[in-house]
Amino acid sequence: MALFYTDDAGFEKAVEEYHKPKMVLFYASWCPHCHRMMPLIEEAAKLYDGKVSVFAVDVDKAPKASAKYAVRGIPTVLFFKNAKDYTSLAGERSLPELKNELDRLI
Repeated sequence: MALFYTDDAGFEKAVEEYHKPKMVLFYASWCPHCHRMMPLIEEAAKLYDGKVSVFAVDVDKAPKASAKYAVRGIPTVLFFKNAKDYTSLAGERSLPELKNELDRLI
């Protein structure tokens, strides 16, 4: 499974250096909606392994990344084609919604 956990120190490097499309979940350990989303993110990581890099970023450990990408609520999922072009989905989402965005990336 290709799910990577990162914080502020590793986030920008990950976005810049990973050349595959990326899906990034911004979450918090105390968030019940995030806990419900995590299995879907893990499933998407399995389904798109080798095609998309998948990251999980704890907002409490990555305040700079959260601010840079205007993450105002959690969970929020960002989808990057490259370091500058991205779209986002805020709130709890379904696996088909995630797959739809991932399919548009690849």
